[in-house]
Amino acid sequence: MGERISTLRASALKSGCQHCSLSNLCLPLAVSDTEIERLEDIVQQGRAIDRGKHVFRQRDPFRSCFAVRSGAVKTYIISGSGEEQITGFYLPGEIIGLDSMTEDGYSCSAKALERSSLCEIPFDKMEELAARIPSLQHHFFQLMSREIKNGQNLSLLLSKNSAEERIASLLLSLSSRFSRRRLSATQLSLPMPRHDIANYLGLAVETVSRVMTRFHRQGLIESHGREVSLLDIAGIQAIAHGGAQ
Repeated sequence: MGERISTLRASALKSGCQHCSLSNLCLPLAVSDTEIERLEDIVQQGRAIDRGKHVFRQRDPFRSCFAVRSGAVKTYIISGSGEEQITGFYLPGEIIGLDSMTEDGYSCSAKALERSSLCEIPFDKMEELAARIPSLQHHFFQLMSREIKNGQNLSLLLSKNSAEERIASLLLSLSSRFSRRRLSATQLSLPMPRHDIANYLGLAVETVSRVMTRFHRQGLIESHGREVSLLDIAGIQAIAHGGAQ
């Protein structure tokens, strides 16, 4: 009976992942059917987090990474002056906490932007299992590499001179990430408010609103609250790369 229950649980995990928005990023899809049973007692699926609640806080002891299953999460640090600086936005299929793996505590705080569901991945158990499953280890290295690249992209984004370039680059980044989730690359439903976008980009909220209005008048986007339609991808790309519209 115990063996039958174990098989059913493993089957449910595989089925759940196959129909999950994590699709091409979820850890269980990096292993074979015979190995997935080893994951069933490691990955804690579907932890619900209400809007405004923390997944973890900066300097909390690092124990787990978290894969966003639904909803959205922002990460931020508290500066020496006590101000919040947003460092990232995480959508379904993306993993939070990878940047803290070499630290004793989390390097940032993570807070749900809306009601979200996350899969918790205890790092010590995953590290042990990855050492025995080469495909999982390789997948984990890919995720770490992507996190490093995301950090580099943020540094590049903030180094851009104009607000137009920063906002255009962010819209293109979100478009690419929505597409990776098999959603529309041009119809974006933004999970973050404009004051969070402004904080992330190092701009004033009024500047973000002014630029979005200008993009709308130029025929680049259509914007209704957090619903943004990208009408001219080539034009947005030209601005992101320093060109004039």
